[in-house]
Amino acid sequence: MSMQIRQINDTLWEIPKTGGMRVPGRVYASRSMMEHIREDKSLEQVANVAHLPGIVKYSLAMPDIHWGYGFPIGGVCATHAEDGVISPGGVGYDINCGVRLVGTALSAKDVRPRIRHLVSSLFSHVPTGVGASKAISKLSRKELHDVAVQGAAWATKRGFGSAAHTDFIEENGCLAGADPSAVDERPWQRGADQLGTLGSGNHFLEIGCVEEIYHPEAAERFGLRQDGIVVLIHCGSRGFGYQICDDYLKVTIQATQKYGITIPDRQLACAPLKSAEGRAYIGAMRCAANYAFANRQVIMHLAEQAFMETFSLSQREVGFNLVYDICHNIAKFETHDVDGRKLDVCMHRKGATRAFGPGHPDIPAKYRSIGQPVLIPGDMGRYSFLTVGTDRAMKETFGSSCHGAGRHMSRKKAMAASKGRNMIQELHERGVEIQATGTRTIAEEMPHAYKDVADVVNVMHDAGITLKVAKFKPLGVIKG
Repeated sequence: MSMQIRQINDTLWEIPKTGGMRVPGRVYASRSMMEHIREDKSLEQVANVAHLPGIVKYSLAMPDIHWGYGFPIGGVCATHAEDGVISPGGVGYDINCGVRLVGTALSAKDVRPRIRHLVSSLFSHVPTGVGASKAISKLSRKELHDVAVQGAAWATKRGFGSAAHTDFIEENGCLAGADPSAVDERPWQRGADQLGTLGSGNHFLEIGCVEEIYHPEAAERFGLRQDGIVVLIHCGSRGFGYQICDDYLKVTIQATQKYGITIPDRQLACAPLKSAEGRAYIGAMRCAANYAFANRQVIMHLAEQAFMETFSLSQREVGFNLVYDICHNIAKFETHDVDGRKLDVCMHRKGATRAFGPGHPDIPAKYRSIGQPVLIPGDMGRYSFLTVGTDRAMKETFGSSCHGAGRHMSRKKAMAASKGRNMIQELHERGVEIQATGTRTIAEEMPHAYKDVADVVNVMHDAGITLKVAKFKPLGVIKG
């Protein structure tokens, strides 16, 4: 498909409204990044999303954009709460895949000499890989229902961290309105023994150190210091959320036909927000989101245990503290200023994060004057970033930003590029210790498979959507 796109400024491009598009498309990217973005069908997907009934203002894409299911990964759209639709493809299979940033009282000099032992201990404490299970006892159906309704609070009530942690999780670690009755049998079966597990693919637990601080006031507010050790946890709702998405794609394909909705791609299957099918998906999706919040809460606790054992330190001496936990595969109802009026919308963010600016009431009180923390992990060999949302994000992107580096190669191409190379040794030479269930995942997730996350972050910083706060250098990683 020949895609017409015009450059608005150094960081923003527009796909004009044509054909059945209800709004224009907008993409944040540098000129050099746009050359690579044009190589797959992700721009076509931005235009396709613009066909959704009730879409407001723009179909948006962040600079980590790449081809996905229905929506591009890095895609953002708002649909009107009254007459819009919800699309599972705009959330993704891994519902509430997200990132958690944990600060510690340790410094790089404390950890580097023991990094290999620490990575091994983390790998022992946190189950990883396809089908990973049994981090904690298998949950009964009643317990699973409680997880689905209570989210992270379910975990803290059972001793997995502190109740105060929920103040520093998006939505306080629980989406209200979760409906266990909307979830079929198979998701419960898959989720029963996977809570507290990392999974596979691009999911990881990473030990890093604060390598550079760009915004001292924000870094201090977030409890970060030069050379301080941090932990990044990237995972989602595991088989529970995957199965819910799979089940509701079938439901919404039928709903698209039932309600006479015209879409250019079957993968954009959707249902009106106020329909029985739309309400059911929302209720089930919230169950999966809450499972993911609880999952990251349990993993944080297991990681803390590994740190304490490795260094023979007390909980106070290790000093684990939750900086923030953020979703990047979610749909939520929010109120935004649109053309001078307050509008209730359903925000789809797929491979994109919330990035609310200073003063927003949904930001933890401790951070409110600074803005919401935005966590942007990179590949496991270079660096990750912490940024903060801005007022401009609220005006231009419905308070949204990028979520990571974004793939530059498909997994198949990454495997081919990794053939004959000692990936573990290459990472070791970069100063990164890694442990994984198998070498295939390492090969698929090597740095050469991803865009340079610094380029992605700089586009958002230069556009004024987020401001850089700190850069983290990876020291150790565990993967599935």
